[in-house]
Amino acid sequence: MHIYKIAAVALALCLPCAGHAAPNILLIIADDMGLDTSRCYAVGDQQANMPILEQLCAEGLVFDQAYSAPVCSPTRATIMTGKYGFRTGVGGAIPPRGGSGLSPDEFSLFDALNETEYASAVVGKWHLASSPDDLDHPAEMGVTDYFGMISGGVRSYYNWQGVENGTRNDVDGYTTTVLTDRAINWIGERQTPWFLWLAYNAPHTPFHVPPRTLYTGENLKDDETAIRENPLPYYNAMLEALDTEVGRLFDSMSDETRENTIVIFIGDNGTPGQVSRQLYGARRSKGSIYQGGTAVPMIVSGPGVEGGRTEALVNTTDLNATILALAGADPDGAVSDGIDLNTILKGETGSREFAYVEHFGDGGMPVDVMGWAIRDAQYMLVAPDGDAEQMFDIANDPLSQFDLLSATLTPELNQRVLALRAAYQDLRGD
Repeated sequence: MHIYKIAAVALALCLPCAGHAAPNILLIIADDMGLDTSRCYAVGDQQANMPILEQLCAEGLVFDQAYSAPVCSPTRATIMTGKYGFRTGVGGAIPPRGGSGLSPDEFSLFDALNETEYASAVVGKWHLASSPDDLDHPAEMGVTDYFGMISGGVRSYYNWQGVENGTRNDVDGYTTTVLTDRAINWIGERQTPWFLWLAYNAPHTPFHVPPRTLYTGENLKDDETAIRENPLPYYNAMLEALDTEVGRLFDSMSDETRENTIVIFIGDNGTPGQVSRQLYGARRSKGSIYQGGTAVPMIVSGPGVEGGRTEALVNTTDLNATILALAGADPDGAVSDGIDLNTILKGETGSREFAYVEHFGDGGMPVDVMGWAIRDAQYMLVAPDGDAEQMFDIANDPLSQFDLLSATLTPELNQRVLALRAAYQDLRGD
């Protein structure tokens, strides 16, 4: 229903940046959305109906090899700081109590943006604070305008507690809709170039039925037993609701604003096991260091972006460097593991040789797999804590079904293993 407006600006989205004002930047993060969820990627056969995202894929640049952390907090920390978790200490989902959040001493994306002409804000899920009572944590990280949920999720998508610039209030309304309303209002008030971090909590559990106007198909029963026995339709309905609301957000912008806005869409980690274990296998989805837990959809569209697909390796750390470069912000000499992707956005090849993921911390769910993994253009070496290393030919075995280390290695494969281990040791200084 919203495709017509996006299509109307398709030509403008391909224009070079030269002659344009400083671009607005919209970062949209979907919670618990792996490659298998989107028709933009040929992974599995259980994709949600997301026409707005599919149109974005058709017009923008689709990244086929983008990697996040296996869970939400460390992914967000990598975007916020441009650093891997072993440098910041955020390596797993921060628990409600007794956890260690992202230190305000870290130089953040917003610290840098605050020194530019850009207005900036965060709307949505935070999950970087040590406690759900640490209401001022966004401000401590340089965020001057914040509204959303401080902790990792909500108990109800319809009645929840929101935090606005350090003050907590009860909120009535479907979270995806409320967050979209906030984003629309904030963008509509801007008079200067802006950056908006819009972090939906959907489709994270609980799998609550969205308002009927936001999803198509059969009516879903609001029944816990039905959800537990067959969660996929509910999960997909929540994704479709997110897509519908993103379309509403796009439609709310003037043509001039939309044409001068770079949109970055990404999932924060893989799909949860309830809806993807048949595809990837047990303990191979969200929370694991395997492909199913860390390979995520990523699409970029906007002025100066060359459409198509790219096999360039990407880590979520790279979003930090890319956004800073787009905004002309100075990282102030901060240590960074990120690589500016703007050359890739203009149609050139990427320079990253390895993608690295890690998962560590005290807590975690029983299905979590801690450890680290590193991959090059073809192979991924996986090192689960307390278990033997494994290696997969991701280029030819994208679901990681056959462990190459379970058989006798050819000299060439043995060299690949050694090279991946060396890359890890060089990165970590081990």
